[in-house]
Amino acid sequence: MDLSTLRASSELILEASDIFDREDVAAQIESAVAGLSDTTAIRVAVVAILRQSRAAGLERISAAFKAAPFASQAATASYCYLTDCAVAAAYDAALRYLHPRQVATTSEQLAIVAVGGYGRGGMAPFSDVDLLFVIPYKMTAWAESVIESLLYVLWDLRLKVGHASRTVRDCLRLAREDYTIRTSLVEMRFLLGDHEVFQQLQTQLRDKLFKHTVGEFTEAKLAEREARHLKQGGQRYMVEPNVKEGKGGLRDLQSLYWIEKYINGVFHAEQLVEAGVFSAEEFATFEAAQNFLWAVRCHLHLIANRAMDQLTFELQVAVAEAMGYRDRGGRRAVEHFMQAYFRHATKVGELTRIFLTALEAAQMKKEPVVLRVLRRKPKLKPGFCVLQNRLALSDPEAFLKDKMNMLRLFEEAMRTGLLIHPNAMRLLSANLHLIDASMRKSDEAVRIFTDILLKHGNPERGLRRMNELGVLAAFIPEFEPIVAMMQFNMYHSYTVDEHTIQTISHLAAIERRELIEELPVASGILAEGLNRKVLYVALLLHDIGKGRPEDHSVLGAKIAREVAPRLGLKPREVETVEWLVRHHLLMSDMAQKRDIADPRTVRDFAKAVQSVKRLDLLTVLTVCDISGVGPGVWNNWKAVLIRALYRQTKKALETGLEDLNRENRGTEAKKNLRKALPDWSKAALRHETNRHYPPYWQGLHVTAHQIFARLLLDIPDDEIRMDLQPDEDRDATRICFAMADHPGVFSRICGALALSGANVVDARTFTSKDGYATAVFWVQDAEGHPYKDLRLGRLQKMINETLKGTLVAREAIQSRDKIKKRERAFQVPTSISFDNEGSEIYTIIEVDTRDRLGVLYDLTRTLAAANVNISSAVIATYGEQVVDTFYVKDMFGLKLHAKAKRDSLEQKLRDALKQGATRALS
Repeated sequence: MDLSTLRASSELILEASDIFDREDVAAQIESAVAGLSDTTAIRVAVVAILRQSRAAGLERISAAFKAAPFASQAATASYCYLTDCAVAAAYDAALRYLHPRQVATTSEQLAIVAVGGYGRGGMAPFSDVDLLFVIPYKMTAWAESVIESLLYVLWDLRLKVGHASRTVRDCLRLAREDYTIRTSLVEMRFLLGDHEVFQQLQTQLRDKLFKHTVGEFTEAKLAEREARHLKQGGQRYMVEPNVKEGKGGLRDLQSLYWIEKYINGVFHAEQLVEAGVFSAEEFATFEAAQNFLWAVRCHLHLIANRAMDQLTFELQVAVAEAMGYRDRGGRRAVEHFMQAYFRHATKVGELTRIFLTALEAAQMKKEPVVLRVLRRKPKLKPGFCVLQNRLALSDPEAFLKDKMNMLRLFEEAMRTGLLIHPNAMRLLSANLHLIDASMRKSDEAVRIFTDILLKHGNPERGLRRMNELGVLAAFIPEFEPIVAMMQFNMYHSYTVDEHTIQTISHLAAIERRELIEELPVASGILAEGLNRKVLYVALLLHDIGKGRPEDHSVLGAKIAREVAPRLGLKPREVETVEWLVRHHLLMSDMAQKRDIADPRTVRDFAKAVQSVKRLDLLTVLTVCDISGVGPGVWNNWKAVLIRALYRQTKKALETGLEDLNRENRGTEAKKNLRKALPDWSKAALRHETNRHYPPYWQGLHVTAHQIFARLLLDIPDDEIRMDLQPDEDRDATRICFAMADHPGVFSRICGALALSGANVVDARTFTSKDGYATAVFWVQDAEGHPYKDLRLGRLQKMINETLKGTLVAREAIQSRDKIKKRERAFQVPTSISFDNEGSEIYTIIEVDTRDRLGVLYDLTRTLAAANVNISSAVIATYGEQVVDTFYVKDMFGLKLHAKAKRDSLEQKLRDALKQGATRALS
């Protein structure tokens, strides 16, 4: 048996003999099979020894890798070496003890070839073992027996073996027909057997197939890459990326290697420099990205104890720990790890562009002459030209003599609509040092950057490319810390820098009048005109303070005060940008965490905003900020809240805050109800309008008043009446309840809704003067939509059973209130605050905690047990985090003024949350 092709120990993470002692294993097998004649017994003996040796080797490699968690090249080579040794030992046993070859005739030649990832010579702990058995002509009984025995041993070792047995001619024919087979053969590596058969296959593939099909193979690989990216989500910053198949992942690097090997026979990545594909610096980037991604993949396999390439939330935490990342600077270890991951993924994108352009320039994808004649070249400014239908540089040396050209390139690309040639991108990346302090202060640089933001209608295109190439962080150094910064939660779909660019993209789309139907208020504000520069700069800087221990809004405002003047803003504009960054969450928080039906909410917000001009700017910024969080985050519910707060605040600012009082709202609401019930007698109307306290009239729309009037009409004390209707405007189902009042009714309704799986997004409850409870809840299903008609009956039945006591919510909820495995990695500290100033008649309790099915029920049950009456609840969900806000009074109808009482209540709420969380994680 010739094992000379197996890797030398210098490439391994341990001495070769520590991984697999070939001589010792061979001796053990020889001793174990001595005297055995039964083939099954021989195989069992061989498997037992190989299983033990392989397990010991795996354990040693894993231990060495855990001690050097970034040594992925040595680790992958070691896993591959161990597999080679196992295959070789099994093959040797088959030849020696099971199917000895009497005479080595030409027809009984056999080459065992490693193909695919295994052929490349690097493996993760649970990678597939792809083997190709090559015979010169047709399959012989001897070759078939050897292959069968070898495979049985490998299967018994629990290896995931992919295999095929083919003649040289078969390999050639199938490779022509199937690109997957052809790609696997590009990376084939001779393992064992007859080397001349392997050489014959290699020569014929190169001479008869590879040489003449470079173009078609390249195009097929590029099309496959595009399809793969689309399947994986189409973007680099997926929150749970696939380290192998995702954009900027290992497969992208491997694609470059496949194509270059197909064309030039490059066998080692280092030869990409010799082939002129990459510079030495670019190859260092290639190597760093490859080593990092392989390290991540190997740790994923070891932690999951199986083949696993998806970097899920819970595995991100474990991999970060395994690779030695630690919490620091106000950020979790997993966030530092994922920032490194995304930065490497971005670099992979850059390298891919460089490689593909070099390829295109060399030979591929030549544009048809007809198209070249028909396509009109745009008129370019001096110093620029069109190369391969991309914006290129006429004279790179002259380009670098004027620093401003580093920005002009992006301006020209946006003006002409051309993509930037990767050679120009390379030049920029290599000369970022030219963007220095003097350039940043230059009026011309400021003008160019401002034009990129404001002039061409799609600033996100320029900003995204500037960001990927490092130009944006070089021009605004304060931006650098948030580049590729991941926010480890289920709410944000993008890294901080990509979120920032997304918000600017949404603003540009509103300006282009593309979102009039979805965003009528923001579209109307922009149509009337405002300071665009202030708005764009505020969006660019709104999250620039993230990732530090301080409040990012406060720190961001300080940074904005420094950066905005450099971007050419006047003192008054700087002041506005600073205010917007400082308060960019104010409108979102007021709308989603406070009861905007309470006049005090609008009054306080109006006092904070102070002018319609600031209100307009903040409204548009808020809409863009929420829209840029991720797909589906902006919805009808948020739209209704933001619009209502905007309109009420604008009216208050224009007509005076004194119009905002309960009495005015109550009078108006009663008048509207009388109009809505024209068939009711005056006596019935008088009874209905007199039976409710003032908060009822200012807290609900006339539609709800009308429903409650009908539900309460002649209601017996022992009956529970309900009305379930879709509220399309709010993207929720509205449920109105009317029943005799009793302590804890609000909590019991919450329990019933939790049992039915409904997510409460808003709720109001009132008690009438004659002792009836009226409560309205807005709920959504698990997907965040109103309940379909078919499911409303089941929902109503569940609520009835719970309210009548047939089902005891506290018991029934225990088995259902569980936190999913993939969500357990998130840490959401609980904070509870009491506010006696935010409402004239209520204490506002805000609970910020981990979301789960039973959290609202646990909180409301605890409040009821403490004799705290809930008037309304506002629920805002941010991924795995929920903020439940309650407007409450004590049993005497007063605010919770006593500190001792508030402290006691806070402890009870914390205890309830802790017990619920423990149960949900069990």
